Amino acid sequence: MAVSVAGALLVLAGKVVAYALTGSAAILSDAGESVTHVLATGFAAFSLWYAAEPPDPGHPYGHGKIAYLAAGAQGAMILLAAGGILYAAGRSFIEGPALRELGTGLFITAGVAALNGALGYYLVRVGRRTGSLVLVANGEDVRTDMWTSAGVLTGVGLVWFTGEAWLDPLVATVVALNILWTAYGLLRRAVAGLMEKAHPGTTERIVEVLDEALDDGRIDGFHQVRHRRVENTLWIDCHLLFPDAMPVAEAHRRTTHVEEALEARFPDRDVNITAHLEPAAHERAHPEGHREPTDPLGDQWRTGTWKSGRAGERGRRT
Repeated sequence: MAVSVAGALLVLAGKVVAYALTGSAAILSDAGESVTHVLATGFAAFSLWYAAEPPDPGHPYGHGKIAYLAAGAQGAMILLAAGGILYAAGRSFIEGPALRELGTGLFITAGVAALNGALGYYLVRVGRRTGSLVLVANGEDVRTDMWTSAGVLTGVGLVWFTGEAWLDPLVATVVALNILWTAYGLLRRAVAGLMEKAHPGTTERIVEVLDEALDDGRIDGFHQVRHRRVENTLWIDCHLLFPDAMPVAEAHRRTTHVEEALEARFPDRDVNITAHLEPAAHERAHPEGHREPTDPLGDQWRTGTWKSGRAGERGRRT
């Protein structure tokens, strides 16, 4: 993140100089986005440090969810930047732009666009490799800044070659709309993470492993399958059924095999599994008045809706 912060400050300085030289609303819009990027990068750096803190009594599941707050904060800042750009473009349309030294401004803008492109590609690649939403969000923010600069470069270049000054606020407006789309994407992902939205592909892979254990007789059934992901950590909960008379030690041994199979199915994740062991006749074994929590998969695991290679009744040996 130190590289990202240093790069963001350097890019911002270049854009401020370019705007001071040209008076271009389009370049101002580019600089405005960089201001929010510097603030967002600082928050992202803090969230990466905080997310790496080990679990403690107050946060037994760790601190990783701050990544979603960081992504949401970046989205909100980008949204504010887009609003400011639209305001500046509107004023420029009404009052008319007063442009100067466009050649120098174009040269500086081209330089910062190239720097942002390289930095954004690096951050996204590292973030995807490590499973860090913070780095991916920061990298996408940087790449958005690059495309913003590229759009500004094209627009101001047209103004320079054609002399049509009205193109300057028009380019600023187009840039702002592109920034709004990026903000929407970041906010949507942040909300999905905070709401612990399940990924269908992950659910299918989990059910596939449990189906395999069911087929080879290691378990008699399963239900209450849940998962949630925080950064690179995947948490899996499930209830596993065993023969009524099976010793707890044997059921535990089989459960360990299932857990190892689940971990192997997600080699790129830090997998934490909590399995609740139950007798096959668990519905009769529960005391009177006991109420099972709602199964997150509903009846899908019973009817074979999940595409895990099996059809018919799922989750119980027949």
